[in-house]
Amino acid sequence: MDLRIYPPEEIIDTEVSLPLSKSIANRLMVIDAIASGGQDGFASLAAISDDTRAMAAALRERSGLVDVGPAGTAMRFLTAYFAALPGTDVTLDGTERMRRRPIGPLVDALRALGADIEYEGEDGFPPLAIKGRALHGGELEIDATISSQFLSAILMAAPGFDTPLSLRFRGAPASESYLKMTVALMRSRGIDVDMTPQGITVAPGKYTPAPATHDIEPDWSAAAFWYEIAAISAGWVRLPGLHSPSIQGDSVCASLFDRLGVVTEFEDGGAQLSASPETWSRVEADMADCPDLVLPLAVTCCLLSVPFRFTGVESLHIKECDRVEALVAELRRLTYVLYTEGSGVIGWEGRRAPVGEAAEIATYADHRMAMAFAPAALFYPGIVIRDAEVVSKSYPRFWDDLRAAGFMVLDAAEPVPVFEEENQQ
Repeated sequence: MDLRIYPPEEIIDTEVSLPLSKSIANRLMVIDAIASGGQDGFASLAAISDDTRAMAAALRERSGLVDVGPAGTAMRFLTAYFAALPGTDVTLDGTERMRRRPIGPLVDALRALGADIEYEGEDGFPPLAIKGRALHGGELEIDATISSQFLSAILMAAPGFDTPLSLRFRGAPASESYLKMTVALMRSRGIDVDMTPQGITVAPGKYTPAPATHDIEPDWSAAAFWYEIAAISAGWVRLPGLHSPSIQGDSVCASLFDRLGVVTEFEDGGAQLSASPETWSRVEADMADCPDLVLPLAVTCCLLSVPFRFTGVESLHIKECDRVEALVAELRRLTYVLYTEGSGVIGWEGRRAPVGEAAEIATYADHRMAMAFAPAALFYPGIVIRDAEVVSKSYPRFWDDLRAAGFMVLDAAEPVPVFEEENQQ
């Protein structure tokens, strides 16, 4: 499904009920499954998005093929979950893109703890044949620079090990804020976790039973796209339930977008966003702890003509797509010429290219590409977002919320509206 987007006719003034955090939900589902012995008790969390549905469905399985589709978090977390669950015999697989996303460091670490995991295709990548067994603890060194999800996967399974686990980092942890989220949730469920800059120690124990209802925060990663809209529209956006401080690392979104003129006021009911003309002349930031914010920030900077330089973007190369490559290609369609340095830097110094064909944005099967470029309709009326249904991975209501904010969201196969034909004459 391709969608054509037009901006609102009036200044944006809207209230948006954000989806709940799938990062928190996925962790809680794994913890609940371990605590309950795999009993199905997470239907309410499964409904949040495609990713949480994939996780919930997989946690019910004990044998045969378990296909998580494009859900990278599920692939990493389930690798450790199944490996540490005696009696399971599964093949864990996903999409073709998933088969190109590395998982070798996690498999190596779990094997060192006694796991029975074999590659069914190329070494270092899914699919994985996993036979669950009781794992032991001990000291383990792991490359922490690739993905925090590798670390989180092992940590959540660690309370069931027969001896304490001492996980030592080799290199600074990637996306450390997500690792801290895992630790906070484990502690909230009764597990003794000691975290230092050098590593983490987890004592054997049992998770306390799940509460009757989960108190999950709205998703700060999803909020970033409304910060983007507030910044480039100079409108007002209310986000009920969003608060700070938060266990979500992407709550740094508020301070980053403050540099782009978005003022955040936190009240009892949530966050109120408004735009200010006070923007920085240049934005530089280390995005290693919040890589999911790179796309909305980069698009916003370009549309506001604010040069930027983001470091710490290495992990973006192994997301749902190579987000660095995709961002460079699609912003080029909008005339913005970005640069990269190695694998860890992306930036823009104000260089523009001649206007080409009408803007059609490829999304590369990546939900965040679709949502980051949709607000560009404020500057490029009629922009087409290809394969727009990908937003269901994390934010199924995104297009409905965009319509409620005043945007015109049309099937791109429909005839071009009359007002656009008139403007092109």
